[in-house]
Amino acid sequence: MISETLRPMTSADLSAVVELDRELFGAEAWSRAMLRGELAQQPDSRHYLVADDNGVITGYAGLLAAGSQGDVLTLAVAGDRWGQGIGSALLEALLAEAARRGCAEVFLEVRTDNARAQQLYRRYGFVQIGVRRGYYQPSGIDALVMRRELGPDPAGLADPAGPQGGPLGPVGPAGPVGPQAGLVGPAGPQGAPLGPAGPQGAPLGPAGPVGPAGLVGPPGPQAGSRPREGSRE
Repeated sequence: MISETLRPMTSADLSAVVELDRELFGAEAWSRAMLRGELAQQPDSRHYLVADDNGVITGYAGLLAAGSQGDVLTLAVAGDRWGQGIGSALLEALLAEAARRGCAEVFLEVRTDNARAQQLYRRYGFVQIGVRRGYYQPSGIDALVMRRELGPDPAGLADPAGPQGGPLGPVGPAGPVGPQAGLVGPAGPQGAPLGPAGPQGAPLGPAGPVGPAGLVGPPGPQAGSRPREGSRE
């Protein structure tokens, strides 16, 4: 069980989230302007949450929902709170919100060198459908593209966190989460994980053009310096 409460992210949380983002992602962190732009689009097409432990932000996550498709944009947990189930709780809440908004499937990208995050997503039913070469910048790391269909129990648990957050029930630990152990990163201001033309764009194909080997091409010219790893977890 974790002590955090999940609640919607607001502009009052920007300073804390930006600081945590820089701590975790360094040169690939989002700017305040990018985050502010994302918040400006909720609740219409975005849903951002923070994990709040008595006023201390210990994690955050974001979802893009357009039509029948959802994209986990960001999901991250403070280094001193790794292994406490916060990442799992945030992911469950995003999946529940995607289902509430009528999404039939959810996509994400995750670094190919981030085995722990991949394990988390597979545990929640995500499967790999392709690869995006050099997706993460400036590191140049490739991204796995993953997809999950949503069913009647989108989080895969009996009592997922509701769309407005609130105190969380028992959640299995997610394991350490960090830049090389469970963190996933966002896209730049004009980019989004799986085909949207930008913050205002609607999703294109589930994973974009797929070549003979099942590899997905790199993000287009609108992609920013840091793709939103199908969740920054």
